[in-house]
Amino acid sequence: MKTSCRGVVIGAGTMGANLARLILRNGMAVTVLDIDSSALARCRQALHSETGSGEQPRFVSDWAQVGACEVVVESVTEDLTLKQRVLKEAERHVGDATLLLTNTSGLSIDELAEVLTHPARFMGAHFFNPADLIPSVEVVPGRSTSDACVERASEWLRQLGKRPAVLRHCVPGFVANRLQHALMRECLALLEQGVIDAEALDDLVRYSIGIRLAINGPLRQRDLNGLDTHLNIARYLYDDLENRTTPGPLLESLVEEGRLGRKSGRGFHEWPEGNAEAYARHERMLLERLLAILDDELE
Repeated sequence: MKTSCRGVVIGAGTMGANLARLILRNGMAVTVLDIDSSALARCRQALHSETGSGEQPRFVSDWAQVGACEVVVESVTEDLTLKQRVLKEAERHVGDATLLLTNTSGLSIDELAEVLTHPARFMGAHFFNPADLIPSVEVVPGRSTSDACVERASEWLRQLGKRPAVLRHCVPGFVANRLQHALMRECLALLEQGVIDAEALDDLVRYSIGIRLAINGPLRQRDLNGLDTHLNIARYLYDDLENRTTPGPLLESLVEEGRLGRKSGRGFHEWPEGNAEAYARHERMLLERLLAILDDELE
């Protein structure tokens, strides 16, 4: 696939804007499609600083304005019916060779593909926010996805500087969200039991397992520790780990109280007005520094 590949991002929200920024920064043409004119305006403003990088982004509200493209990335709200409708419409307007990707966090690829006539070129591409910065992308084929299309999509992602992780088959939540929710289930149980408070828990994870996971990943870290050691601990610990199959009362109560996190000003932590934006900038700076270190030391 040529580096001048023309891409279409459907959805002009935060993730869509970051995807468009990613494509632009890698010298490829991108069109952002959204029926919401206000969302397009916000996206245009967000990408204003990118217009000097060569390719000029296009912002359209109708498929008739899109033209030919090689890759479509659907990034609308995480709703099965909505995504199916958007994907079905996209398929009507693109060529048979165009890759059709859905940026879903865990919806069934096979269910999404039920409305498609040509599902062989369709798959999940789960980007992590900020999508223009986080290297990993989960590539999730469905039962009908062809191996050739998976390789084409993976090559396109590599051209964008990404590290595609191809799943062998689709499972609910894919891989990253399954791991994240397993960790959060245990965190919530520890908070409910009064073992630790939120501030200390975050601090403990950041400055112990978090750092080592960033360097090694979980399996290499177990190799370094010794699998026999891990097995011995697992034998006495697993029986006491949280294994509930429904969300616990702490999470339910926080949401009921409107404590939704940054978006509402309060969650596990307080988010005073203006603090969230400043924290987002600080987080991005730290991510960039950490990725630079990993690139320099581990490649």
